[in-house]
Amino acid sequence: MPTPPVEVSWFCPLCDDDYEYLGVPDPALRSSYAHCRDVVLRAERGGFDNILCPSGYGLGIDSVTFAGAVAPLSERMRLLVAVRCGEMWPPQLARQIASLDQLLGGRLTVNIISSDLPGAPIDSEPRYQRTRECLRIVRDLLDGKPVTHRGEFYDLEIDPPGVGTISGRAPLLYFGGLSPAARKVAAEDADVFLMWPEPLPDVERLLGDMRARATQAGRELDFGYRVHVIVRETEGEARDAARQLVSRLDDGTGDAIRRRSLDHASVGVQKQAEMRDSADSDGYIEENLWTGIGRARSGCGAAIVGDPEQVLAKLEAYAQLGIRAFILSGYPHLGECDLFARYVLPQLNHGPLRPYEETK
Repeated sequence: MPTPPVEVSWFCPLCDDDYEYLGVPDPALRSSYAHCRDVVLRAERGGFDNILCPSGYGLGIDSVTFAGAVAPLSERMRLLVAVRCGEMWPPQLARQIASLDQLLGGRLTVNIISSDLPGAPIDSEPRYQRTRECLRIVRDLLDGKPVTHRGEFYDLEIDPPGVGTISGRAPLLYFGGLSPAARKVAAEDADVFLMWPEPLPDVERLLGDMRARATQAGRELDFGYRVHVIVRETEGEARDAARQLVSRLDDGTGDAIRRRSLDHASVGVQKQAEMRDSADSDGYIEENLWTGIGRARSGCGAAIVGDPEQVLAKLEAYAQLGIRAFILSGYPHLGECDLFARYVLPQLNHGPLRPYEETK
């Protein structure tokens, strides 16, 4: 069966998440503007369709500010910019998103984050209710609709901002989370449901659950998969590179790195830890899926490891299940970006993700 087209994105290490050896800081790889700009431009030259610009309060530099700075430097590739619901008043967030889209000539996509705000944690249910309200307000305003909203977190009546997106509607909204509350928000309000690495049977089950939830809500949902990659000419070289990546990491340092993230106690992060605990003695949970990266990273905690044919086959297996967007990364990000662009990307049927209504 031919592999359906997929969007292939790279990752910009805005949150101080770039290493030659995991857990060993390198000043040259800190999330400076210059370094992260170079990652964006390298990914564009390599042929990637999009790049994720993540957001973290205590880590690195701001995603929206950075996106505005690199917008005039990029020409073709989309930017997937992470924003945290609750950090900004929704009408102003809509205005900010529209302005960014104008700077990018319509190449903006948005990763919606629902983690705790810095210094103000709240329980999961109200946190996702806040996200739901924010999402609906922002989407309506970006679609050019006036909004009257009377909710638990927001009470407002307002016209859309004077500036709109290039298309006149909200950009694609990517969103992830495994708790029941998160799945409900994704099914009812997101365009792309993002997941972290899991074995293929678990991915298939999760896709089935989310398709059913979206159908119940009268919607269609796309699916994205966030995973690291380590690709070399041979499988042995790739496995050696994986071992070298964690060769200077001690458990105490890894635990401290994980706890820096605001989402370190989420259901999704706990799932990544369970997967790591179930892996074999070399850290593999299934063929070519290595969990060692999760020893020093909150969130996405596994990598596809192998030669070009093995990495390609793994990605195509996910695509056959229904994944339409991949967000990839590797350490260091400049070097692994080049390797993936050389060995795997030309073999993939890929291009920017299009909304469902445009594919029919």
